[in-house]
Amino acid sequence: MRDVLTLILAGGKGTRLEPLTRDRAKPAVPFGGIYRIIDFALSNCINSGLRRILVMTQYKAASLDRHINLGWRFLCRELNEFIDVLPPQQRLGEHWYRGTADAVYQNIYTIEQHDSEHILILAGDHIYKMDYSELIADHIQAGADATIACLPETLEAGRQFGVMGIDSDHWVRRFEEKPSDPFPLPDDPTRCLASMGVYVFRTSFLLDQLCQAATQADSNHDFGKDIIPSIIDTHRVRAFPFRDKNGKDAAYWRDVGTLDAYYEANLDLISVDPLLNLYDDSWPIRGYHAPLPPPKFVFAQTAAEEPRVGHAMDSLVCPGCIISGGEVSRSILSSKVRINSWATVQDSILFEGVDVGRHARVRRAIIDKGVEVPENMVIGEDPELDRARGLTVTESGVTVIAKSNVLRA
Repeated sequence: MRDVLTLILAGGKGTRLEPLTRDRAKPAVPFGGIYRIIDFALSNCINSGLRRILVMTQYKAASLDRHINLGWRFLCRELNEFIDVLPPQQRLGEHWYRGTADAVYQNIYTIEQHDSEHILILAGDHIYKMDYSELIADHIQAGADATIACLPETLEAGRQFGVMGIDSDHWVRRFEEKPSDPFPLPDDPTRCLASMGVYVFRTSFLLDQLCQAATQADSNHDFGKDIIPSIIDTHRVRAFPFRDKNGKDAAYWRDVGTLDAYYEANLDLISVDPLLNLYDDSWPIRGYHAPLPPPKFVFAQTAAEEPRVGHAMDSLVCPGCIISGGEVSRSILSSKVRINSWATVQDSILFEGVDVGRHARVRRAIIDKGVEVPENMVIGEDPELDRARGLTVTESGVTVIAKSNVLRA
C-alpha cells in the first residue's frame, strides 16, 4: 500500500440533500449521530492500510475541513503518512472543477510530487465498508490499466450510476453512464452491474488519459462519462465485485443522495438488527468525538398527576445529551441535544445542539444543528402547516428544518 496514493472526491454540492447541504458539503453531513458521511471512506482507507490520502474539496468546505483537522490528523508526516485537504488550486485555469476527472487533472502537480505507482479514487459521499487492499491487489495481479469496483443494483437504481457489461474473466466490455434504460445482467433480468465510483489506475496511465481529455472541447471532464468509455476498447479495464466488510448476508452500500434515502438509512441504525453494523470492532468507523460528558436522563416522576420521566427507547443518544423529563422514541440524537420536560420526539433525527422546549412534539423530522424548538410547538404532524412555515417536507412526509432556523410557535 506504500505505492498507492488515495484521492477522495469531496467537492459535490449535494443539492438533493438541501437544506442539510445549505451550509456544508455533502460528505460533511452528519450520519448516525456521531459521524460525518466522509468518515466511512476515510475509515475504509485506514483499515485497508492506506495512509497517503488527499481529500479534494470545493463547495462549502469549511465544516469538512474543520472536521478532518479535528478528527483525522493522527497520521505521522515523518513516515510519509497524511490526510491532506486539497481545495481548488486553479493552476491550470481560472475555473473550478468541471467534473470528477477535471478535479484530478487540476491537481496533477500535487499528485506527481507523491511519486505513486497506483492511484485509488473514491467518492467521499457513500456509506459502506470495503477493504481497498483486496481491490488494489486484484488490479496489480491482473495487470490492469484501470479497475472499477462494482455491485448489482436494480434496473431502476442503475439509472443513477455507471452500468457495465463484463466477460467471464471480469474484463469490462461495455460501459454506459446513467443510462435511461440500463442493460441487465445476463443471469438476472431485474438487475444490472453498477459502478461504485471506486477506481484504481496505474498512475502514469491515468495522467496520460487526463491530459488527453483536457484538450477535448466537448468533454464533460468526468470519469463515468468520458474517461472510462474511452478506454474500454483499447486498454485493460477490469471490474472488481464489491466484497463487503459489514458482516451481513446482504452487501451494504448507500448513496443517501436524497433526504428520504438519508432519513431511511439513519433510522435503520436504531433497529434491533440494523443493516449497517457500527459495533464491529474488526472494522471500526472513526471520526471526531468531542470531549463531552455522558448522556443524562433525569426526572422519574411516574406517580405525578402529569408524569415527568426522562427516557429514550429504541434510540441512539450521543454524548452531551440531556433528556430532562422528556420522551424520545425511535430517534437519533447527536451530541448536546436537550429534550425538556413533557416534550416528545418520535422517528426523528436531531443534529448537534438542538433544544426541544417543554410540551413540544416532534415527529418524523430531521432538525439541523442549533435549532431551538419553542415550547408547545408541534412539528411533523401536519405537513401542510410545516410547508406554510417555510419548512421542507419530503415526498414521504419527513419535515426538514435547516441549520439555526428560528422557529416561532
